[in-house]
Amino acid sequence: MDFVKEYRDAQCLLEVGSASTDFLLQNWKPPTGQLYKLNFDAAIFANGSGVGAVICFAELIVEGDNSMVMSSVSSSSPNWSRLRVIYDDIRCLAAGLHYVSFTCIRRSVNSVAHSLTRYANVLDEEVVWLEDSPPPARDALYFHSSFLNE
Repeated sequence: MDFVKEYRDAQCLLEVGSASTDFLLQNWKPPTGQLYKLNFDAAIFANGSGVGAVICFAELIVEGDNSMVMSSVSSSSPNWSRLRVIYDDIRCLAAGLHYVSFTCIRRSVNSVAHSLTRYANVLDEEVVWLEDSPPPARDALYFHSSFLNE
């Protein structure tokens, strides 16, 4: 249960007190060129947890809304938290890519990944969507697509 407390403590630090206007007005943007983007989110519920996806590409942009996680995975300094093994694994996998970028974004920009994570709370088994949009993410996808031409 210490992992749950550590995660919840980290969630309290999500809001940035003096954010710039650019950060506050942030919208999701598709990657440029040959890059792929992975947006992720994780959640811990009373009866379990939900977490992001697996993606296998050589060039990747990773966006998440937890600044402590993004800082930990992008830093070369040792991390001594209980989650250090996970952070070390992420850094190890990232080292095998030709290009990787870690960016902290606002939760509102990450709403598609966030809706999928919340949906994991009602699932009893692993579910993978390859071509169709998952039902809980459709609204968020439509919402973000309206900002792509701005």
